[in-house]
Amino acid sequence: MALPTTRVLAVLDLLQSHGRMSGPELARRVGVDVRTLRRYIVMLEDLGIPLTTERGRHGAYMLVAGFRLPPMMFTNDEAVALSVGMVAARGLGLAEAAPAVESAQAKLARVMPDGLKRHVRAIAGTVKVDLRHAPNTPGSNAALIALTAAAQAQQRVRMDYVSSQGAPSERSFDPYGLAYWAGGWYAVGWCHLRGDLRSFRLDRVGEVVALGLPFRRPAGFDALDHLLRSIAAVPRAHAIEVRLRTDLRSAREAFPLVFGLLEPVDGGVLLRSSADDLGWFARQLAGLRFDFEIRAPDLLRTELARCAARLHALAAAGS
Repeated sequence: MALPTTRVLAVLDLLQSHGRMSGPELARRVGVDVRTLRRYIVMLEDLGIPLTTERGRHGAYMLVAGFRLPPMMFTNDEAVALSVGMVAARGLGLAEAAPAVESAQAKLARVMPDGLKRHVRAIAGTVKVDLRHAPNTPGSNAALIALTAAAQAQQRVRMDYVSSQGAPSERSFDPYGLAYWAGGWYAVGWCHLRGDLRSFRLDRVGEVVALGLPFRRPAGFDALDHLLRSIAAVPRAHAIEVRLRTDLRSAREAFPLVFGLLEPVDGGVLLRSSADDLGWFARQLAGLRFDFEIRAPDLLRTELARCAARLHALAAAGS
């Protein structure tokens, strides 16, 4: 359900775009009854918006002739949408994105109230986005605003969190930054409950309360890099080591950071990873354009041989 502030601004937008609208029509468009609409009209007048009311059966509301709104007015949700969109534009890899985003942010800053301006700066300074994955796990705008502001100010928060197993907990948390990956938002930072760096999915975060306690974020901390490394390091059934006979750049193109950790070694790049399904991992190796050497486990060599046999049989059947 839309917040009253959002609906009040919707009334203002409708009057500006239509010039003159009846009470029943305005109420219908905003989704409230006529009595509630009258309260919204009073709220607009209290904000200094000059309105004219026509009484009678065919009465209507309109802005005073000659009145013009400022170029842009935004709610918190609209400011978040714009700010995250500009962060996403930076992540698209377009050469024109960076100067265009800087220009757009400067224009928005000139017309935004100080409160919204702080939210925009916090999001721009603490959020990174990876758009290469399609699934979508919606987070919370309230949590996003609270955590980006806390990360920007380097202030500790208390937040409610529900684990993937459904267990609720209360965390004292130093948010170092936020990142978007595989359709979901994550807050990355120091969890005082666990005494370690942790990543929290925003769709599992409940109330966030600023505690007013300062913390110091590690210099150069990259929330997205840490998130991907922590995902890659999740232990699975089989530990894997493969020496890739290529350079580091080509290895990174073939294996994103979330796939495993890459380390330059003599004769190529060492890939350290893990998997529950060695058959799936063997198929990833089979598609490489460069040579490689499986160091561990032996079962991966067996799975790769099976994959090669299947491919050979398919090729033979098609010839």
